[in-house]
Amino acid sequence: MSESTTSQLRTPPELGPGTLRIVPLGGLGEIGRNMAVFEIDPKLLIVDCGVLFPEEHQPGVDLILPDFSYIEDRPDDVVGVVLTHGHEDHIGAVPYLLRIRQDIPLIGSQLTLALVEAKLAEHRIKPYTLTVTEGQVEQFGPFECEFVAVNHSIPDALAVFIRTAAGNVLHTGDCKMDQLPLDGRITDQRAFARLGEEGVDLFMPDSTNADVPGFTTAEKEIGPVLERLFGQVEKRITVASFSSHVHRVQQVLDAAAAHGRHVAFVGRSMVRNMGIAAKLGYLNVPEGILVDLKNVEDFPDDRIVLMSTGSQGEPMAALSRMANGDHRVKIGQGDTVILASSLIPGNENAVFRVINGLLKLGAEVIHKGNARVHVPGPAAAGELLYCYNIIRPKNVMPVHGETRHLIANGKLAQATGIPEENVLLTDGGTVVDVAGGKARI
Repeated sequence: MSESTTSQLRTPPELGPGTLRIVPLGGLGEIGRNMAVFEIDPKLLIVDCGVLFPEEHQPGVDLILPDFSYIEDRPDDVVGVVLTHGHEDHIGAVPYLLRIRQDIPLIGSQLTLALVEAKLAEHRIKPYTLTVTEGQVEQFGPFECEFVAVNHSIPDALAVFIRTAAGNVLHTGDCKMDQLPLDGRITDQRAFARLGEEGVDLFMPDSTNADVPGFTTAEKEIGPVLERLFGQVEKRITVASFSSHVHRVQQVLDAAAAHGRHVAFVGRSMVRNMGIAAKLGYLNVPEGILVDLKNVEDFPDDRIVLMSTGSQGEPMAALSRMANGDHRVKIGQGDTVILASSLIPGNENAVFRVINGLLKLGAEVIHKGNARVHVPGPAAAGELLYCYNIIRPKNVMPVHGETRHLIANGKLAQATGIPEENVLLTDGGTVVDVAGGKARI
């Protein structure tokens, strides 16, 4: 595999005619702040603009942004920002990008743009947006973009196929191949095959789960587990998840309704995002099931479920504050807390600290390690192999993952017959040029 470190690289040459340049500004060698810049003639198209959350050795830091220096002196060259889906590690830095130029067009699906617009409203920014859906083709300067439905742990995710005079690129965003998704919207492998026939000069696949063999478990398998747990618990239940995981929240609402419990959303982003999802029809809320957090004490413990933020141990999130005893919600003896999320690399100590704090308060803590209460959002190795065999790309540049994930994804590509020299392992800031069917660092 063609591998590089920053110390080995020279300043890239001036971009020549008929060449597509790709510069990842985040999301490589880390889980978060996904952002890639595509450049030709000399216009720029950005795919995703996310944040990275700080680790323990970064005290006082709230968010880590992509490095905008590559584009900050050329804001007028940016023809648009394609947002593949609504997770924070793909949209969280948009308000900071728009401080450079407020009228950069934002392109994404209905739910993705609704989540971004709510975030931007807090920054008092009114964006220019274009809502797209799968199968739609739009022209942005020298870039023609076709959008493809992909399945992920949030509804309305899209891959983007970018056609240029220098070659075609397929960027998956985050995706997996759940064949029984809750919303019935599967990854469009037929479109992948069609685009493969047209010719994919560079494939940029999600790598986060590339070192996990086999296939991801279907989301539908989580619902029965939650329903069974809800039937066993006699006191209050708190479920922690990502504030944008609409499917998991739907399963919690359904399980609560089946056992006669009311649900209160805890955490500002959970309240905001689920309000948006319900308004747009992505979340089906059973009538009368929701209660305001301030009214929770009016109900007996065995009739309440709290749907909370803080599944990654974030210090200021609701669950961490509950574990520390400084939240209005008090965790007590016999309560049950369910962590319905994956453990993002780097967050281990923070999550275990929260678990220990909850256990000290007398709660039973259920997590992915002792019950099937979550399935990952990205594709596992078996699904990625299907992608490579369906698409047959000329070159591959794994994205979104730590170094171990990128290397594992590159090895999968080679296993399907892609030559080693055509698999590019890169870091943030590494420059890749595509021309004449070849991609090189």
